[in-house]
Amino acid sequence: MPRSKNAVASRARRKRILKKAKGYWGSRNNVLTVVKHTVDKAGQYAYRDRRVKKRTFRALWIMRINAAARLNGTTYSKLMDAMNKKDIKINRKALAEIAVSDPNAFSEVVKTALN
Repeated sequence: MPRSKNAVASRARRKRILKKAKGYWGSRNNVLTVVKHTVDKAGQYAYRDRRVKKRTFRALWIMRINAAARLNGTTYSKLMDAMNKKDIKINRKALAEIAVSDPNAFSEVVKTALN
């Protein structure tokens, strides 16, 4: 019985992997065995960092809120505690955006929470 090769499928498989490594340096973009490892590792980093991105953005929002709160004579923790006690429901993303884009509105939020 003759050997079946199916070059179309195997070439497509290689092309799919090589396409993912476009722009990589040296043998990382054209040597198939190296490309396989590189693309696999890139996928692991991408998976991990989709979760890390959420943490880093939350940290950024907290830093911005804290900086704006300190300009208004309080701290982040005191502000968030006062907002929770007054039942003011503004998430950190929106609060950070207000702090950056409209400081007067943020001052009003602080006054409302603390009084």
